[in-house]
Amino acid sequence: MPDMPAIKAALRAQHIETPSWAFGNSGTRFKVFAQEGIPRDAYEKIDDAATVHRFTGVAPSVAVHIPWDKVSDYGDLARHAEAAGVRVGAVNPNVFQDDDYRLGSLCNPDPAVRRKAVDHLLECVDIMDVTGSRDLSVWLADGLNYPGQDSIADRQARLEESLATVYERLGEHQRMLLEYKFFEPAFYATDVPDWGTSYAHCLELGPRAQVLVDTGHHAPGTNIEFIVALLLRKNRLGGFHFNSRFYADDDLMVGAADPYQLFRIMVEIVLGGGLSAEAGVAFMLDQCHNIEPKIPALIRSVMNVQEATAKALLVDAEALREAQLAGDVLGANAILVDAFSTDVRPLLGEVREEMGIDPDPIAAYQRSGHAEKIRAERVGGTAAGWGV
Repeated sequence: MPDMPAIKAALRAQHIETPSWAFGNSGTRFKVFAQEGIPRDAYEKIDDAATVHRFTGVAPSVAVHIPWDKVSDYGDLARHAEAAGVRVGAVNPNVFQDDDYRLGSLCNPDPAVRRKAVDHLLECVDIMDVTGSRDLSVWLADGLNYPGQDSIADRQARLEESLATVYERLGEHQRMLLEYKFFEPAFYATDVPDWGTSYAHCLELGPRAQVLVDTGHHAPGTNIEFIVALLLRKNRLGGFHFNSRFYADDDLMVGAADPYQLFRIMVEIVLGGGLSAEAGVAFMLDQCHNIEPKIPALIRSVMNVQEATAKALLVDAEALREAQLAGDVLGANAILVDAFSTDVRPLLGEVREEMGIDPDPIAAYQRSGHAEKIRAERVGGTAAGWGV
């Protein structure tokens, strides 16, 4: 029988970080559809993140993106977050929206451009010092569109040198999370295209450099749970950027495209001890809500991660191990399928009620009138979005 008190404790302890940029207007290269009630600055983004936490109880931090969330006083921003009931989480540098980065940032052949990019990452570490953030979340758009455009080997050498400069600046309790993506915006070769490249650079840097897995940054058919299991075993799984994909880096709500894949990922997390505080795995969302309302979409996303986690916690690990060792192929698979097929919504409702929040966060938000309130209050000014 499952240990329900332990399962409930694990679900209460899991924290899922929301991304500030998901609260702003977003879209595709074709169109950005503006919505009403969108935050106009970093402070209002934090207010929206606090709203998600208030209705879910498990989203106590919000990642920021610099310079999208640039303010004059980051200490004041951190205090604002604390007063709202959340904290500033990972700090994400932006080294992909400046004309100087046309040929790359940390891998650029021009030393002056590389220095500019490194200085920006160092600025973000300074911000982490002020906000108390643990993680510097690094994603690079660097890459090549054509064979011969630049030396692949030289670009890796430049990347190694640039990352080392930033790593040396990290505080004792700070980490660098290095994200990978197999293509886009580069199409011939991306400088950090896969988990192996990220892992190799992290090994070179040191123990506080870890791999960040974005679930939408893989080629179709990639076995993400294999990557997760290996990195967790090697103590190099820094965290996730959760989202869903149908074709490329769609950044849709996590669990929307393939909830069974999300479940399989969480099974490896649970079996590998990745839910423990000691493992240090950061569960973060990285999504764009182009046509759906932002706050309820993020509430739903948090709930989707919770449901996958609850199902993974219901896997009978002892029975699974026995079936595996006995070579019982169908029996072992059935244990996973049975757990995945379990309706965990009543269990999560109980957990939420025990935490003093509504068992149905979406319904509670819809009843609250909060959407109408922010639409009425946030009139005038410039709505936040990419580059704002």
